[in-house]
Amino acid sequence: MRGTGVHARAASASSRGAAAVLVLALAASASACKGKDDGGFRLSTKVPTPATSDADQPPVAINPLSPVEYPVPLLEQGIEGRVLLRLYADSMGALVPDSTRVAESSGYPALDSAAVGGAAALRFSPALRHGRPVAGAFLQPIHFRNPRSQSAP
Repeated sequence: MRGTGVHARAASASSRGAAAVLVLALAASASACKGKDDGGFRLSTKVPTPATSDADQPPVAINPLSPVEYPVPLLEQGIEGRVLLRLYADSMGALVPDSTRVAESSGYPALDSAAVGGAAALRFSPALRHGRPVAGAFLQPIHFRNPRSQSAP
């Protein structure tokens, strides 16, 4: 199942309550976000993405739809988790192939694998140092939340 952009989530966050679903929360503006929340994963918006480089601003996810798939068997069992990925983006914001690593496991190999597998399709605006795009490593949390759950990331 795929998540949707931050605009769809922001528009319905107060009315969803217990029926809240997972979304790809984007810090960047993505005007094409019109999809329905249907479960998946989301990038955390409440906790700043910690940077491991000395960039003034870490890369920001710009995908309008989530490329990470919530493993259906775990979704059906109500299993949730958080995977912290270590990614490396070039000065254009593109992830460097084979640079994705699990910095902190969710404790569920299927969630970890889904996060790593979907990371290649994540798109980012570049990190900025003194207002200029730079390459660098950063940490990106990915939260898997069951739509039937009321738990917060």
